[in-house]
Amino acid sequence: MKSQAAISIEKHVIHCRGAWTLPNLVQLERQIQTLRWPDVSDVQFDTVDVTAMDTGGALLLQRCLKSIPRNGQGSAPRGLRPEFADLLEKVQMQRPRPEQGAAARGANWAERITRVVKARQAAALRALAFIGESTIAFGQALVHPRTIRWRALLRFVELDGVRALPITGLLTFLVGIVIAYQGAEQLRKFGTNIFIVDLVGISLLREIAPLIVAILIAGRSGSAYAAEIGTMKVTEELDAVRTLGISPMNLLVLPRALALVIALPLLTVYADAVGVFGGMLIALGELNVSFVEFVSRFEEAVPVRHFLIGLGKAPFFAALIALVGCYQGFQIRGGVDDVGRHTTISVVQGIFLVIVFDAICSILLNWWDL
Repeated sequence: MKSQAAISIEKHVIHCRGAWTLPNLVQLERQIQTLRWPDVSDVQFDTVDVTAMDTGGALLLQRCLKSIPRNGQGSAPRGLRPEFADLLEKVQMQRPRPEQGAAARGANWAERITRVVKARQAAALRALAFIGESTIAFGQALVHPRTIRWRALLRFVELDGVRALPITGLLTFLVGIVIAYQGAEQLRKFGTNIFIVDLVGISLLREIAPLIVAILIAGRSGSAYAAEIGTMKVTEELDAVRTLGISPMNLLVLPRALALVIALPLLTVYADAVGVFGGMLIALGELNVSFVEFVSRFEEAVPVRHFLIGLGKAPFFAALIALVGCYQGFQIRGGVDDVGRHTTISVVQGIFLVIVFDAICSILLNWWDL
């Protein structure tokens, strides 16, 4: 009889008997539903006759214990074996406490703001530490170029540069067409068709082409960096790398960042040429500005400094995108859901920082009359 799970009430004592294990939980649940709990305050749980208990049985016993304090009564198991008592204690520790959740929900606005500020401070410190570690690794690579993984660097130049040529060219070509077409409608009204060259050349070379390329690479390569490093962290490959004495910074971050710093300026030059060509086609078709006239006016109206300013932004855009993508990959703590979340964050933060940096550059260059 003792092997059969049972629960009963005699006067002010609740007797628990038998094996409180998973196969017997359904039977115990039915017995509990038929019980009428005592209304007195000195209720005791007698668990001397409990012969076996697993996690399911401990959860059920914990629920029975909690049903008594709800009525303002005290309860504690009596005669429970030490190993069962340890299991019950672990279940009590792991089970969420309603009063804690209610206290968290009832916290005032000052406490919530404090928690948010502390979380942001911790995130900022982690980001600064990552930037510092990246800077040190980059400085060491400049001093000792042989430590750079050149094969991996060239592979990322191919993946993030060469293979991005089709989509980059198509996008900037269409942007050049849109800018020229919208400008042609206004210039035709005033008979200033030739100024389409100034509009297309300056806007594309100085601002639009570098920014479009950076946004495209942030969505294409920045997300890939976060997903790759995050997957390695989830599968514990990074732990294996550290166990072998290899720095993840030199292995994963440095080749990606250097490759993007090389590839993005080249993509920007390519985007400039393709975008201007798209503008030339619209200028010819809508404003009767021939290719020869377009090129001649381009040399006069578009100073080289606009091209150099746009090209000079590209390495900084590349560094921001690569570091944000790698940083978010290292921040992944959970499973595949966390990988997707941080991948999205890497794209959003990368694009945001690129636009903020471009805006700051525009303001400073305007102050310097450039």
